[in-house]
Amino acid sequence: MDSARSWFHKFQPRDRVRPSARKKEGTGAEKEETIPTAGDETPSNVTKQKVAAAKQYIENHYKEQMKSLQERRERRNILEKKLADADVSEEDQNNLLKHLEKKETEYMRLQRHKMGADDFELLTMIGKGAFGEVRVCREKTTGNVYAMKKLKKSEMLRRGQVEHVKAERNLLAEVDSNCIVKLYCSFQDDEFLYLIMEYLPGGDMMTLLMRKDTLTEDEARFYVGETVLAIESIHKHNYIHRDIKPDNLLLDKYGHLRLSDFGLCKPLDCSTLEEKDFAIVNGPNGGHQGDPAAPKRTQQEQLQHWQKNRRMLAYSTVGTPDYIAPEVLLKKGYGMECDWWSLGAIMYEMLVGYPPFYSDDPMSTCRKIVNWRTHLKFPEEASLSSEAKDLISKLLCNVSQRLGSKGADEIKVLYGVS
Repeated sequence: MDSARSWFHKFQPRDRVRPSARKKEGTGAEKEETIPTAGDETPSNVTKQKVAAAKQYIENHYKEQMKSLQERRERRNILEKKLADADVSEEDQNNLLKHLEKKETEYMRLQRHKMGADDFELLTMIGKGAFGEVRVCREKTTGNVYAMKKLKKSEMLRRGQVEHVKAERNLLAEVDSNCIVKLYCSFQDDEFLYLIMEYLPGGDMMTLLMRKDTLTEDEARFYVGETVLAIESIHKHNYIHRDIKPDNLLLDKYGHLRLSDFGLCKPLDCSTLEEKDFAIVNGPNGGHQGDPAAPKRTQQEQLQHWQKNRRMLAYSTVGTPDYIAPEVLLKKGYGMECDWWSLGAIMYEMLVGYPPFYSDDPMSTCRKIVNWRTHLKFPEEASLSSEAKDLISKLLCNVSQRLGSKGADEIKVLYGVS
């Protein structure tokens, strides 16, 4: 009994503050020894972030569970209503309901399966960038073909792009539209983040323009109309793309357009630019001049020069600023209007063959964009209709006057897009 009492005594809580029975050598003063409690420690920022992430995960998990439960009930109610209205025997009704329950069970089992890179067979590489690569892949169990975006975590951290990646994932998960690329699932391992997305075999608008040089106005009207709907679908959810360009306009097997690459844009670094870099050069007679070093070329010569450098610019680390709005370059604040400027630049390229402010180097292009009033010109050889020029001019203009600044309906009503 005494041994048991002594064993329990070891687990009794000790006093947090107790006087020391010993005196320090050389002094006659007694000293109190204080034992810090766990409550005295303030949680670190890392701990707070983990707590917030766990809270968010739990909330999302149970929210999805309740949503799935409601959807299952709705599917059963719909089936029961159809069976009640139809002339079906009671035995057949029970069999159909059991079949539905079996399918629901299989679906929930698949939902619980944790996806990983080993579940996919990697096929052809279709894109490579600063953060990773995009490959065509085939799911081993179903044989379905997807596009796998594989992003290197260390590179995203080094470049400070974590929030951009989160924005892309959230947008793809939140926005349900036939005008943007679909996200099926996402997962990660120690080195990489994986996004399994819809595979679009039609290629991208950049490849189409390189193959055809220019589009007819009817073709351009079709693609511009679908791009308007795609931009509208993300603006409705308060997202700005900021990097709309032909490379990010993908085509499905039927030729319909999908918008892709959300949140991973890397605009040209203009942090070293000063106001004088964007100043308009004055000629000897006081008139405005373009870049004095820029060679004068015909439309055909400019088109050939653009085609020669187009793919190299698309996959360079700097990228091309040809579609970036002037307010973005000047870093004076911008909103959703910047996406409509990009649409105007793409439409110009579709009809003329190269972007409206193309120059031999990115810095000269930036200068032209900021001084767009001087440099926006329509070559006579392109033979654009007055309607096409009007739409482009209303997209490539001041923010306050830009078409679409009050919503996509401005464009849809004016030009018959529905």
